[in-house]
Amino acid sequence: WHVANKDELINLLIDRVVGELEMPPPDPARWQEQIKEWMLTARGVFRRYPGVAGLTLGRIPVGPNLVRWNEWLLAVLRGAGIPDRIAAYAGDLGGLYLGATAYEEGLPMPSPTGQRLEPHELVALYRSYYESLPPDQFPNIHATLDELFSGGPDERFELGLDVILRGLASYARS
Repeated sequence: WHVANKDELINLLIDRVVGELEMPPPDPARWQEQIKEWMLTARGVFRRYPGVAGLTLGRIPVGPNLVRWNEWLLAVLRGAGIPDRIAAYAGDLGGLYLGATAYEEGLPMPSPTGQRLEPHELVALYRSYYESLPPDQFPNIHATLDELFSGGPDERFELGLDVILRGLASYARS
């Protein structure tokens, strides 16, 4: 019924939400798939609790569920031959990626007009702006316009996970 302060309450809230996540037994042979599956599931949990992901940013994971997650991640990465330093820092990297992405998804897309517009209208507005930039000064933007404005949040999140996992894999001992 009582907590010492707001920070303690926030830590309890975060730990409670993360407690909804189940972790399979670590399987080093499937480490990349396991981490990706877990991150996708965690993102789904944060979607059910808008605003909680933002509370994770800048916090050290404390609480039984968060510490259990950290132990699981370390077991998966160390079992896959990832060096201890990289495995230890990977928790920070993954937590920041997940927290920032889930937090941003809970925010409305800012409208440069000040009007409340549908997401597809905002994307069209921003794309129009990018298209209006002088091609001689922004050749790379013009060359990648379709890619810059393609893919939804799910596709972009999964691509980010793939990039992170490939980076981690480059450290794995064969």
